[in-house]
Amino acid sequence: MKNISRRRFISGSASVVGAGISLQMLTSCGDSATSGESSSAESFAAPDSDQLADQISELPSDLQLVQRFPQVLVPGNLRLPISLAFSSGIISASSDFKFPQTLSAKVIDLSTDKVIIENTSATLYGAEISLPYYPFQVTIESPGNYSLIVSGGPPEGTAFSVLERGLVLVPGVGDLLPGFDTPTFGDHRQVEPICTRQPEPCPFHKLTLNEALKLGVPVAYLVGTPAHCSTGTCAPALSGLIDVASRIVGSAVFIHAEIYADEAATVIAPAVQALSLSFEPVLFITDKNGKIVKRLDAVFDASEFSDALASVGVS
Repeated sequence: MKNISRRRFISGSASVVGAGISLQMLTSCGDSATSGESSSAESFAAPDSDQLADQISELPSDLQLVQRFPQVLVPGNLRLPISLAFSSGIISASSDFKFPQTLSAKVIDLSTDKVIIENTSATLYGAEISLPYYPFQVTIESPGNYSLIVSGGPPEGTAFSVLERGLVLVPGVGDLLPGFDTPTFGDHRQVEPICTRQPEPCPFHKLTLNEALKLGVPVAYLVGTPAHCSTGTCAPALSGLIDVASRIVGSAVFIHAEIYADEAATVIAPAVQALSLSFEPVLFITDKNGKIVKRLDAVFDASEFSDALASVGVS
């Protein structure tokens, strides 16, 4: 990896609030960086069109960028979702903040201060979740330390690392999704409850992941805990996934596994260990051969995973 001083890297990361969710902090995935307002998935509404700022230059000078992705990035196509925040936390859609419909940015190599990506853009997402976000997509071929600098945002941007592939155990795009006997309604495999969705479990526990991967159709595999992430991503994303699944019956198989094996959320579930996960939630989309074509980390909505399914011919 390219060398960079600790001071230089930290200065580019200072505005990060909750950059990825570690297994020691899973219960905070919906609330650790909120702006103090609690909003459920049912009450959340996407910003009206008149709330969207027309000019990026309208971004306030004290705006911060919040990484909504874990630091398990490897060379290739990277998904870098960010949210906007003030010092009090991430800006929610229920605030009177005028969200730009699109943000543009550049990427610099922090070891050389050279711009390696002149211009990239991301559209506003988050209609089904409480905290809007912008998923930037960039391609970086070399490990190192970089910064995403948003036009009109903080000049230091938000720093991130790209690691050697061998240093990251979580399977990624291009890998075969490892099979696993996930808990089912017929066999909870010592995971209680099998699904923390309320008021009833989701329908994605009829087959194990191993069984799903043998069917020869695309698989959508969600690992997350709705009960401990009700206003962030997990619960709203699961609800969105249920809606999408109901419209494409037979075209793909959907599987859900919990993060914890106990109701008190003190024991990590085997599904987490099987994938070497250090964050949640994560959604794997595979093709009919079980190869991962998309991995959505930490924050995503129904629109994004619908697009991911469309990439394997499911719509």
